[in-house]
Amino acid sequence: MNKTIRAAAVQFEHASGDKGSNLKKIRNFASDAAKEGVEILVFPEGCVTGYWFLRNLSERQLLDLAEPAFTGPSSVFLSELSQQYGMTIGAGLVENDGGKLYNAYIVATPDGRFYRHRKIHAFESDFINAGDDLTVFDSPHGCRVGVLICYDNNIGENVRMTALKGAQIILAPHQTGGCRSNDPNIMGIIDMKLWEEREINPKAIEDEFYGPKGRGWLMRWLPARAHDNGVFYIFANGVGRDDDEVRTGNAMLIDPYGRILAETWAAGDKMVVADLDMSLLETATGRRWIRTRRPELYGPLAVPTGDEVSTRVARFDGKGI
Repeated sequence: MNKTIRAAAVQFEHASGDKGSNLKKIRNFASDAAKEGVEILVFPEGCVTGYWFLRNLSERQLLDLAEPAFTGPSSVFLSELSQQYGMTIGAGLVENDGGKLYNAYIVATPDGRFYRHRKIHAFESDFINAGDDLTVFDSPHGCRVGVLICYDNNIGENVRMTALKGAQIILAPHQTGGCRSNDPNIMGIIDMKLWEEREINPKAIEDEFYGPKGRGWLMRWLPARAHDNGVFYIFANGVGRDDDEVRTGNAMLIDPYGRILAETWAAGDKMVVADLDMSLLETATGRRWIRTRRPELYGPLAVPTGDEVSTRVARFDGKGI
């Protein structure tokens, strides 16, 4: 495929429960992206409604905050932006589907179409249901796109199945970094004071974002997801205060060889842009590895071991993520 697609990943600090404020930021970033000729623009998980505070809301409060996919005001807003700028735009929110709630990611394309991914490994609230399908679609940019929300990307089988369904680019909206964990080898919380004092001491907070609680953690696995499956990754994350935790941003774009095309560890709202050279897909190592698989050996992957637990139980069992 001899084509280049210009894509962008955004990190921004959302306002919990303030959809108007968050949509205003999305509009401003879309305007900036259009000036740079961006064709695919990726915003973080839950950035329309807010994210980590969801765990403290009642079912009634969540229902009041949620919207139907596609016909809700935020989806309509994204579609109008998409068509205005001739750009595919994705953003996360809480979806209400006939009273059932989901952590959903809405993708609007400039031809007026919508696509939706429901987080497969949802754990944010007892009232938010887990999705049960992988999302891959043909974009108007001549490429096949998949979506995996945050924890969905942690499970290698999800990424491999998305690649097997033909995804060439994976949108990876997150709210991660700076997470609580009892495992001393991953992440850990960031002192909120460092975020609040970012303007007078930017190095202190950016060192945290670049270090093991942010970029350092991502580098252990995220480039490997791209490399081993021969796909481009567009990683968009929250940054700054997310209820009582600090998200680390680290917005980045990764090529099918696991190489970082563009990234940031800035302590603030930021967009990073890169051209995705789709011709790399033809020779990507991961795609060659996929062709040499031995599927007849992998049956046990789909057989329960008896040790499986829901993501919510795993997240809150005292062991962290």
